[in-house]
Amino acid sequence: MSEPKSPHVDVLRSNAVLTKGLPFPDGVRVGDLVILSGQIGIRPGTLDLVPGGIEPEARQTFENLRLTLTAHGLTLNDIVRVQVMLADMSEWQRFNQIYLEFFPDAAPARSAFGANGLALGARVEIEAFAVRR
Repeated sequence: MSEPKSPHVDVLRSNAVLTKGLPFPDGVRVGDLVILSGQIGIRPGTLDLVPGGIEPEARQTFENLRLTLTAHGLTLNDIVRVQVMLADMSEWQRFNQIYLEFFPDAAPARSAFGANGLALGARVEIEAFAVRR
């Protein structure tokens, strides 16, 4: 009896948001499932967070997700699940207003939790799971 074949995993890389040389892939693809690495509200090509707090950071985080997805032939409509990490859960309502600008029908499935010590002092980080359709 032969061992079941494990699915092939492709590591995804682009220069859409992150600068070259960083040890972070955009994500991985396993079949039609794309799992993106966490995104924060940095200006593309830099490690500088956009100024102004949770709202501008959330908007930039979603724009960075959009750029990363586009680099791999996907759109925000292909996202089926997100995990949201907030440095301060008291900012949930303000974050949620921005979330609804990008996902007006409140889809995709999501979870959110407070996290201490997000990268670069970010207020929000989002991981996304997308399906190539």
